[in-house]
Amino acid sequence: MIDAEYVRTHIEAGLPGSQARVVTPDNTHFEALVVAPQFAGKRPLQRHQLVYGTLGAAVGREIHALSIEAHTPDEWAARGGGTVR
Repeated sequence: MIDAEYVRTHIEAGLPGSQARVVTPDNTHFEALVVAPQFAGKRPLQRHQLVYGTLGAAVGREIHALSIEAHTPDEWAARGGGTVR
Protein backbone atom coordinates (compact mmCIF):
# COMPACT_ATOMS: atom_id res chain seq x y z
CA MET A 1 0.00 0.00 0.00
CA ILE A 2 1.19 3.49 -0.77
CA ASP A 3 1.13 5.92 2.11
CA ALA A 4 2.72 9.27 2.95
CA GLU A 5 5.92 7.63 4.18
CA TYR A 6 6.29 5.67 0.93
CA VAL A 7 5.89 8.85 -1.12
CA ARG A 8 8.31 10.80 1.11
CA THR A 9 11.04 8.15 1.02
CA HIS A 10 10.79 7.76 -2.77
CA ILE A 11 11.02 11.50 -3.34
CA GLU A 12 14.04 11.83 -1.04
CA ALA A 13 15.75 8.79 -2.57
CA GLY A 14 15.16 10.06 -6.10
CA LEU A 15 16.35 13.59 -5.32
CA PRO A 16 19.49 13.15 -3.20
CA GLY A 17 19.90 15.87 -0.61
CA SER A 18 16.20 16.74 -0.69
CA GLN A 19 13.77 16.98 2.20
CA ALA A 20 10.08 16.22 1.81
CA ARG A 21 6.98 16.43 3.94
CA VAL A 22 4.00 14.47 2.64
CA VAL A 23 0.46 14.33 3.99
CA THR A 24 -2.58 12.41 2.81
CA PRO A 25 -6.13 12.09 4.05
CA ASP A 26 -6.82 8.81 2.23
CA ASN A 27 -3.61 7.29 0.78
CA THR A 28 -4.63 8.21 -2.78
CA HIS A 29 -4.50 12.04 -2.66
CA PHE A 30 -1.21 13.53 -1.46
CA GLU A 31 0.29 16.93 -0.72
CA ALA A 32 4.06 17.24 -0.78
CA LEU A 33 6.41 20.01 0.27
CA VAL A 34 9.78 19.32 -1.33
CA VAL A 35 12.99 21.28 -0.82
CA ALA A 36 15.73 20.14 -3.18
CA PRO A 37 18.93 21.58 -4.64
CA GLN A 38 18.00 20.00 -8.01
CA PHE A 39 15.27 22.64 -8.41
CA ALA A 40 17.79 25.46 -8.91
CA GLY A 41 17.25 27.13 -12.27
CA LYS A 42 14.14 25.05 -13.00
CA ARG A 43 10.64 26.33 -13.74
CA PRO A 44 7.72 25.04 -11.65
CA LEU A 45 6.67 22.49 -14.27
CA GLN A 46 10.21 21.11 -14.47
CA ARG A 47 10.36 20.85 -10.68
CA HIS A 48 7.08 18.93 -10.61
CA GLN A 49 8.34 16.61 -13.35
CA LEU A 50 11.41 15.83 -11.24
CA VAL A 51 9.19 14.91 -8.30
CA TYR A 52 6.82 12.83 -10.45
CA GLY A 53 9.85 11.01 -11.85
CA THR A 54 10.79 9.78 -8.38
CA LEU A 55 7.43 8.05 -8.01
CA GLY A 56 7.32 6.31 -11.38
CA ALA A 57 4.24 4.34 -12.36
CA ALA A 58 2.55 4.93 -9.00
CA VAL A 59 1.49 8.38 -10.23
CA GLY A 60 -1.88 7.96 -11.90
CA ARG A 61 -2.35 4.52 -10.41
CA GLU A 62 -2.08 4.25 -6.63
CA ILE A 63 -1.41 7.99 -6.40
CA HIS A 64 -4.53 9.60 -7.85
CA ALA A 65 -3.51 13.18 -7.08
CA LEU A 66 -0.29 14.84 -5.97
CA SER A 67 -0.10 18.50 -5.04
CA ILE A 68 3.49 19.73 -4.97
CA GLU A 69 5.09 22.78 -3.37
CA ALA A 70 8.71 22.80 -4.60
CA HIS A 71 11.54 25.08 -3.43
CA THR A 72 15.31 25.24 -3.58
CA PRO A 73 17.03 25.33 -0.18
CA ASP A 74 17.75 29.06 -0.67
CA GLU A 75 14.11 29.81 -1.55
CA TRP A 76 12.93 27.83 1.47
CA ALA A 77 15.35 29.67 3.78
CA ALA A 78 14.27 33.06 2.36
CA ARG A 79 10.67 32.17 3.25
CA GLY A 80 11.75 31.53 6.81
CA GLY A 81 11.31 27.81 6.41
CA GLY A 82 12.89 25.57 8.97
CA THR A 83 13.09 21.83 9.02
CA VAL A 84 10.76 20.40 6.40
CA ARG A 85 9.56 17.41 8.41
